Amino acid sequence: MPKNHARKNALADLKSGLGIKHACAIAVLDHPDADERETLKQYLAEYVDINTYREAADYLVQQKNDPRNQLLCDRCGWTNGMVCPECAKGCGCEYECTGWRHEEMRAATGGYDEDDNPYGCQECGAGGGGNPYEECCCYEDDEDQAA
Repeated sequence: MPKNHARKNALADLKSGLGIKHACAIAVLDHPDADERETLKQYLAEYVDINTYREAADYLVQQKNDPRNQLLCDRCGWTNGMVCPECAKGCGCEYECTGWRHEEMRAATGGYDEDDNPYGCQECGAGGGGNPYEECCCYEDDEDQAA
């Protein structure tokens, strides 16, 4: 009967990497949902008060059931905890809102779309619009002035 070395190596990596017991490593490895499995690993790695598979699974259920984490808008992906109290829609689809929540999201993401790219030149648009390598020619280079 062939030995399953890959599974043994994966279990050993989980135990040593996350500092969990063998039974917890088996439970994490056998968790049916791959996305949830990665979230459980993240909880075990990052939270000092989560040390077992059961604690991580319970925290995952708690996060899923929290009304603030429920999806507010399918289009923009904002959750109820991200709602903007200053605009009609309350979500990220409202591009014209200047409310504090929208400003936070603009600062975190660099804008809503390609036309609102803060890294692009404001005069010619170079570097924005989806091409960050486009060079701005609005100003002379220091090298050109020295020559």
